[in-house]
Amino acid sequence: MGIVTALRESPIILTEGALIERLRRDPAVSLDPHVLHAGFVYDEGGCRALRGLYRQYLDIGLAADLPMIVCTPTWRANPDRLRLADLADRDANGDGARFVAAIRDEYGPYAHQVFIGGLLGCAGDAYKPEERLSTAAATAFHATQAVALATAGVDFLFAATLPNVDEALGMAHAMADCRIPYVVSFVLQRDGRLLDGIPLHQAVATIDAAVSPRPLFFMANCVHPRVFETALASDNSRAHSVHERVIGLQANTSMRSPDQLDGRGDLDAGEGPEALANAMFRLRRRFGTKVLGGCCGTDDRHIAWIARRAQGSGRPIL
Repeated sequence: MGIVTALRESPIILTEGALIERLRRDPAVSLDPHVLHAGFVYDEGGCRALRGLYRQYLDIGLAADLPMIVCTPTWRANPDRLRLADLADRDANGDGARFVAAIRDEYGPYAHQVFIGGLLGCAGDAYKPEERLSTAAATAFHATQAVALATAGVDFLFAATLPNVDEALGMAHAMADCRIPYVVSFVLQRDGRLLDGIPLHQAVATIDAAVSPRPLFFMANCVHPRVFETALASDNSRAHSVHERVIGLQANTSMRSPDQLDGRGDLDAGEGPEALANAMFRLRRRFGTKVLGGCCGTDDRHIAWIARRAQGSGRPIL
């Protein structure tokens, strides 16, 4: 089963929960200031920490027998940041993809339901849209990482936590040139706009009209389900049937804005795993949202509750 088939045939696809925020609070490892966890694949302790988190999420998918998306640890592994982290001579993107693929392969037949997203992030701060690259600059800048991930055999490319349309459009061009499926995921404000102020429906329409092939689908991440619901329920979103293209959410547990959460010493855990799963399945019922997972504040408990809700039960998996 490929990712395209899974989207067509599976009513629910799980994603992993938080990785970076959980690693940030793990005393056994230390995130690099430039590339975060991208270099962990070269360190015994980092490998152990990453493998443990990936396996927690994959164990839930296996127990629920649901398709699952897991992403490479490469959100900050663009060429500029790799140089700053003294990793320019390493294939951190390819090695990250192969690391995740090796974990997936440990799951036997279930591995065919696991899809690896080659993860890219914007060049600057994901919560400061003013640091954006122009569309042309973004196309050139992100091409190197997109090609490295695609060459390593990821199932699709995944540009996540994007605060503005200009750079997202350039990233879409770079990913489309790789000729494998790709996904674009935005960060949203409470009014349903991107952090640069562009309405969600306009951002989706801009990329869909300008890039060929267009994204497989769109998502949002690093926002609470209620923020996502507000975005999809707006008059403009409903008028443009945005829910037909924006079909996934990796949710925060907190209602705080992304810039308020970024770098916090304490973790805003929100209302708890069961409440988050309930909010996610309200989106499922109302808009048909089918790619469901976690971002800041989430862990395996949240994904387990989402999996159990997908099975129609009131008790969490595992």
